[in-house]
Amino acid sequence: MFRFDIPGRPPLEIIHLVLDLNGTLCVDGDLLPGVAERIRDLAQELYVHVVTADTHGTAARLFSDLPVQLVVLPEGDQDKAKRDFVRDLGASNVAAMGNGCNDRLMLAEAALGVALLQTEGAFATTLLTADVVCREITDALDLLLLPRRLLATLRR
Repeated sequence: MFRFDIPGRPPLEIIHLVLDLNGTLCVDGDLLPGVAERIRDLAQELYVHVVTADTHGTAARLFSDLPVQLVVLPEGDQDKAKRDFVRDLGASNVAAMGNGCNDRLMLAEAALGVALLQTEGAFATTLLTADVVCREITDALDLLLLPRRLLATLRR
């Protein structure tokens, strides 16, 4: 668990990290540099979940040796399925990261929602729904690994 004491806000206790795959951890089906190492580090303290439609069919291969729970969603209402997944984990203890239209509800539901603006771009409403917007996934994951960065962004 990570605990963040952010001035002007209630304490933030994160137990679960929920990650979108395509556009967030991957571009064109390939894991971005630095992601695997950070997931290994985060998994020492958090339960890490990858929730995806698996557009490129690469998810099982990409995460075969990483400590994540992989959840492949069926077609249709993926935005609601991701939101419900976060709710079922206990949203008050979840950090979620994503970039797409189908990520906006999970970012809104999570205690900490982080939107990514990378190669694929980001759905505008998802950016507006997030607590934090990062340029790259490694920067977003580092918010948890290097908590002073998150504190500097969220304090009032």
